[in-house]
Amino acid sequence: MSNKSGESELHTKIDSDRRRLVTTLLAGSGAALTTAVVAKAEDVDDLRFPGDEPTHKIVYQLNKADIATQEHILFSIGAVLRKYGDDVKIVVACFGEGLQVLAKKPIRSIAKSAKTRISSMAQYGIEFHACGNTLESLSWTMDELIEEASYVESGVADIMEMQEQGYAYFSW
Repeated sequence: MSNKSGESELHTKIDSDRRRLVTTLLAGSGAALTTAVVAKAEDVDDLRFPGDEPTHKIVYQLNKADIATQEHILFSIGAVLRKYGDDVKIVVACFGEGLQVLAKKPIRSIAKSAKTRISSMAQYGIEFHACGNTLESLSWTMDELIEEASYVESGVADIMEMQEQGYAYFSW
């Protein structure tokens, strides 16, 4: 009997030691988890949620039908988007000859890849504003522009208003 009693005491001691070990490990894990959560909480300022105002805002002026200028601007937009991801708001104000990149059937030369790139960029939230004054001077309607274009009354006034809202202004 004493043997069974000794075994029972040994099992109790082992169980007690296991509980203590598990408790110690859990406490350590809890501390590590707490540390990780606190570290993550310190990075909350880096998190962006849908609808949050981006830190960076830029408006590009596109008022030339020059293919090289169009390509440079579209490349620059892509570079800014790659650098800042969803923490940048990009608008392209198209007016004068630059409105041609938004035309379904442009009457001046545009970069071959312009429409494809604009379509792709619009999926990332980049806006392409079409100047109403230029549309009127060409006797065009919005129906003559690609679907990614959005109407503004005046391209120059649009740029000025965006600058007043904190947008950086870039002209090539």
